[in-house]
Amino acid sequence: MIQRIQTVYLFLALLFTGSLFFLDMAQLASVDSTYLLNFQGLVEASKPTELLMPATALSILLTMAATLTLVTIFLYKKRVLQIRLCALNLGLHAGLSIMIFYFGKAAARDFQAELSFDWPLVLPLAALILIFLALRAIGKDEALIRSLNRIR
Repeated sequence: MIQRIQTVYLFLALLFTGSLFFLDMAQLASVDSTYLLNFQGLVEASKPTELLMPATALSILLTMAATLTLVTIFLYKKRVLQIRLCALNLGLHAGLSIMIFYFGKAAARDFQAELSFDWPLVLPLAALILIFLALRAIGKDEALIRSLNRIR
């Protein structure tokens, strides 16, 4: 059912993942300028509309992770499929964290800048933990349903 604890976990994971669309994930400071890394790529802080280093792969992965989390919430009647999608979502969120780190390091190397990650870097990791908790709760529900079917 939709009011189960795994729905709360998945909804919080969706909020954490979706908030990455609006927050800057890293700051890069060079001698002459300051840069910001967001979901679109690297932008200069003084001109946030001009994209210096596009991060299309990061945008696609972030969109896929958020969409998959949303779809998984509404598959509460198909628990086995929901478990599989949660496992896939764990991989997407792990890849998202790695990709954010990679783009930050690559931009720091290309622009000879000092890299400092901001607090939104923790959000994919928190979503990863929440999705794992949802996966365990869905597994417990499935085990309970199977045990009740044996009793009948």
